[in-house]
Amino acid sequence: MSFEGELQRIKDEIIQNLPPEIKVQKIEFEGPEIAVYSENSNMEVIESSEILKDLAKTMRKRIVFRWNVDKRKEPSETEAYIKNLVGEEAEITVIEFDHTRGEVIIESGKPGLVIGKKGVNLKEIRANTFWQPKTIRTPPIASRTIQLIRNMLKKERQNQKDILLKIGKRIHRPTLFNDLDIRLTCLGGFREVGRSCILMQTKDSNILLDVGLNIGNNNDRFPHFELPEFSLRDLDAVVVSHAHLDHCGMVPFLYKYGYRGPVYSTLPTRNLSTMLQLDFVQICEKEGIPPPYSRRDVKSTVLHTIPLSWGKVTDIAPDIKLTLHNSGHILGSSIVHLHFGKGGFNFIYTGDLKYQKSRLLEKAAVKFPRVEALLIEATYGGPQDRIPSRQDSERDLKQILNSTLKNGGKVLIPVLAVGRAQELIVILEEFISKGIIDKVPIFLDGLIAEATAIHTAHPDYLSIDLREKILHQGKNPFLSEFFTTISTQEERQDVITGGPCIIMATSGMLIGGPSVQYLRALAEDKKNALIFVSYQVSGTLGSRIQRGFREFQFVDSRGRTQLVKLNLNVFTLEGFSGHSSRSQISQFLRRIQPRPKLIITNHGEESKCVSLSTMIHKKLRKATKSPKNMETILLK
Repeated sequence: MSFEGELQRIKDEIIQNLPPEIKVQKIEFEGPEIAVYSENSNMEVIESSEILKDLAKTMRKRIVFRWNVDKRKEPSETEAYIKNLVGEEAEITVIEFDHTRGEVIIESGKPGLVIGKKGVNLKEIRANTFWQPKTIRTPPIASRTIQLIRNMLKKERQNQKDILLKIGKRIHRPTLFNDLDIRLTCLGGFREVGRSCILMQTKDSNILLDVGLNIGNNNDRFPHFELPEFSLRDLDAVVVSHAHLDHCGMVPFLYKYGYRGPVYSTLPTRNLSTMLQLDFVQICEKEGIPPPYSRRDVKSTVLHTIPLSWGKVTDIAPDIKLTLHNSGHILGSSIVHLHFGKGGFNFIYTGDLKYQKSRLLEKAAVKFPRVEALLIEATYGGPQDRIPSRQDSERDLKQILNSTLKNGGKVLIPVLAVGRAQELIVILEEFISKGIIDKVPIFLDGLIAEATAIHTAHPDYLSIDLREKILHQGKNPFLSEFFTTISTQEERQDVITGGPCIIMATSGMLIGGPSVQYLRALAEDKKNALIFVSYQVSGTLGSRIQRGFREFQFVDSRGRTQLVKLNLNVFTLEGFSGHSSRSQISQFLRRIQPRPKLIITNHGEESKCVSLSTMIHKKLRKATKSPKNMETILLK
């Protein structure tokens, strides 16, 4: 069947499955969604019936309805109507209109009052304005990144609609081949940590899972885009598992060289990735290094990103469906489930996985519809990788803090801006509020404050316990008065010359940024302490210090090099890691439902990937592979 013929077939099938009383104006393919525009006035009849559910089940597509476009009230009139309907008690802060999707986005401090009992207010808004209301909670901390994205999307509504229409036609094109011939090509992150990038191919489709950057190795920084298996022109989609640069750092690079297809991720991942990508460009410029892409390429990435919720099945290519599930690693991080063809093959990519509940997040999901093959990380997959319990690590942290602070020292904790920083904020807030440690200043430097602001905008992705505290008990640790954000060199110097304190600063691996400046200032005093709480990639300063190096070269703002001796106390607390230990990986593999037939390892040092693969084969009696970069595996 021809390209246009397949699209027309889908339209005809939708119309045939709708009751005759529904008058269809037009049907458009808006990215993975099929939008049905109708003249009908009585939306309630359709929305309260099983018509939409039955249609989606029959078509196996995501179908949305747009009602009475020509009858929509003017935005000013609609805004006045909404405010009058819900009242001042709802604490509405922003009302925005998306003309291309027919949505009115209502941000408020109390979204429950906007929604009304059993959704009565939303029904009223729909019935009387013909706009589709969408409610979001006003975050307690304003995020510059989220506001930047909002302003960008607001200005580019029509452009984004055009992008979705192009993507939609590509997704819903006809398949040409009956046999799938599924191949996995290792572009990066295999037998190493960094530049994660997996090419998944069928005879009809090509998608990338993560497009990362190797931040610890200047010689092999980028994925192997030079391989003949990879073609930017044939790329259908990019799926980003989570917002760390080794997984999302090179996505804008694709747009620099002409990619115009979609990126799929959760909404928190989109926001956090944008923050990190823009910061990466800025750091490159400050250090006089040509960045691999520009801010304009980051903007293109945002415009082409289609946010998805966990558990929502979505067509991303003519023969591939995508579903995201919680991976427990950082805010919005996802396990990627790919459904090929008509149920013929199912593949899971865990991304970075934490199969343990933390203060911040719930543990990774283990139930899936079907699984034939699984790609799992091996960061801590070695036989000696025993991560202490959270309780033990919190006890050790308490002891180190109390000992250092009582001796008049300062504690430096290098952190990744996303994940470990917020986990520690929750823990330290409790330590001080309960008197477990002395009340000393806690300083946050780098992107931590901005990343934390984005966390507050997405409470639904936090752990049940933390969500309960924030939304229902009014106890938000991210708003605590114990924390002070540092943003200037003068403030940084005041911290260095001041009294005992705790400093959390980026970067988490001491590659650059404020953490290295603090280390330079605190290194020679034996009273001070340095605590590592996250994985240190081989080749980074953090990794060298962990291995026993007790001096490093520091380049000051004038370009002068100094040799700095490390006399401060160095500790590593691996129990705060966002990765699973070897035993947690084993638990995940024993509890995953259903059990995969093939298990592949990646995202770990070579010895750990091979060791984990061997253990799984021997103990779980599964077929395993531990491929190298640039290898291709035939899955089916």
